[in-house]
Amino acid sequence: MNTDTGAGWSFADAREPAVFAACVLDTDPDLEHAAADEDGTLCQAPGHAARYRHHFGVRIGARFCPRCRELAAAASTRPGVQERLHQRVLDAADSPLRTDLLAALRRGAPVPTWLNGPADFLVLHAGLDTLTEGTADAAAAFESTPTLSLALAEDGPWRYLVLLPHDHTPPLLARGPHTP
Repeated sequence: MNTDTGAGWSFADAREPAVFAACVLDTDPDLEHAAADEDGTLCQAPGHAARYRHHFGVRIGARFCPRCRELAAAASTRPGVQERLHQRVLDAADSPLRTDLLAALRRGAPVPTWLNGPADFLVLHAGLDTLTEGTADAAAAFESTPTLSLALAEDGPWRYLVLLPHDHTPPLLARGPHTP
């Protein structure tokens, strides 16, 4: 994550390497591949892929497919966390809070937290008691939805809370003082 909030920061500079799940094939369980889709690998090796719960790395070694390493390293980059959150916040209701958050993300505001899960767990990370804007809507969202995504962004004196309901309704925004 690029946390440089100085002049010259851009979404293009903060792009991240592509990420692939690791998998093994039933035809060769000793060789780890990069999963390309539901049942395939980047190198298109034959066999059914069983996924691991970790990312495929571009590590060198006998148990890592050299062709998958090559293809994974050459894969297109993906947007960084600030750009991904910016895209989601664009769908929020127009407000001064939204305008400020979008500007902060374009400057590279750090996004130290982005979690998905049960609302009753995520509310513990929201800091509702520290919010000064959007508090009631945020509290209502935690009460009315079983699962959601929560992102926190920090910009100077502000800490922004972004709630992304899993039912694809617009994001809810809130903020309060940021005390590092």
